[in-house]
Amino acid sequence: MARSAQTTPPPDAAARRGATAVVTYAVGQLPSFDAAFYNAARSEFTKISELIVPPRDARAFSVPAGHFFRIVSVEGPQVGDLNLWNAHDLSERFFSGKTRALHATHVSTGDRLWSTLPSLRPMATITHDTLDWYGWDDDGGGVHDVIGTRCDPYTNMLLKGTEYHHCCHSNLTRALAAERNIPLAQAEPLVHDVVNVFMCTGFTRDTHQYFMKASPVRPGDFIDLFAEIDLLGALSACPGGDCGASHSDDGARCYPLKVETYRPREGVLAGWHSPPPNRYSRTHGIA
Repeated sequence: MARSAQTTPPPDAAARRGATAVVTYAVGQLPSFDAAFYNAARSEFTKISELIVPPRDARAFSVPAGHFFRIVSVEGPQVGDLNLWNAHDLSERFFSGKTRALHATHVSTGDRLWSTLPSLRPMATITHDTLDWYGWDDDGGGVHDVIGTRCDPYTNMLLKGTEYHHCCHSNLTRALAAERNIPLAQAEPLVHDVVNVFMCTGFTRDTHQYFMKASPVRPGDFIDLFAEIDLLGALSACPGGDCGASHSDDGARCYPLKVETYRPREGVLAGWHSPPPNRYSRTHGIA
């Protein structure tokens, strides 16, 4: 929102504002995206499972390390909210903030989805994206954001004063609880900030507020990800549909999404192994 300054600018205000912008993390030491390796792994892979995520709902799925999963638009423009966990330790989950800091506000082919501290390792690598042509639009918007959180019933209650049970947060909570046969109260704290798959978002140039606009996704579009570790995933078909007007209500036209899992052909991953957890000693300066 627009803010009115309450203090008089100091004499050197222009100089302070004119400080050189520096990219926070120099990522040159990270392993580069090996397109040849992932393309070879994608070639002649075999679909081993698929599931449909109904509109305004979520489903959980498992992906073994060294396999691919594909999120597909199947009937109409639809945004999906994606959560990822280490299948063997749900405390290790997708870390949107660090993924954003290491890559960008929106992710695409070649970017990795990083896990939470203390493991901080790639969980999945984006290997193909049929919307990579979109880039940045005139509003500064892009696709597949890691800046938004997820629509949730608490914010909905705060802003609208009504209960709505099909926000992505609730959908993901139900899906995780059902998949692991745990109570909702145990599942909910494990639900985390998402990859907003297919969602088109940005920040307004004047007030820097988070905005959304109609997704450019169309039936047949998809994004492929390679599981770097054994994954448990959950995907919510957002109640906002293409998120061009509203969310957290039943007003938008919504469509299902599909998740497909693929196994690479035998031998193509020879020599590959899952990345280990971060090597930091965790002593935090205490000998």
